[in-house]
Amino acid sequence: MSTSIDLQTLIYERLVADARVHALVGDRIFDRMPADADYPCITFGPSDYSPDDMDCIEGRDETIQLDCWAEDHGRLRPAKEIADAVKKALHQFEADAGDSALITMTVEAVRVMRDRDGITGHGIVTVTANLEEA
Repeated sequence: MSTSIDLQTLIYERLVADARVHALVGDRIFDRMPADADYPCITFGPSDYSPDDMDCIEGRDETIQLDCWAEDHGRLRPAKEIADAVKKALHQFEADAGDSALITMTVEAVRVMRDRDGITGHGIVTVTANLEEA
């Protein structure tokens, strides 16, 4: 299995299981938002990683973006609520990452803005994980 897929699966399962996140978006957490998806929802955005090898152990620092979407006539409050819930669910979260070992997970940044359409709130949560690769 891929270390990146292990991390995305871990994040997905954590968000689905978190009561605060579920209260805001239900089960609408997508790798790619379907054309007929309802708001509010969360989607996985871009990710990148850099090798972080030490003493014959292959490792990586992987960063993944989570996009939090809400439509409320241009108000940002709903997107902020979702982004805050995602931050609380993932910051300093410790768990088994499948075949890979999760060392640390931190939320590096949270941004909220209006989308170009002027009515959709868009929260961006940037998560970095340090992992030992399988």
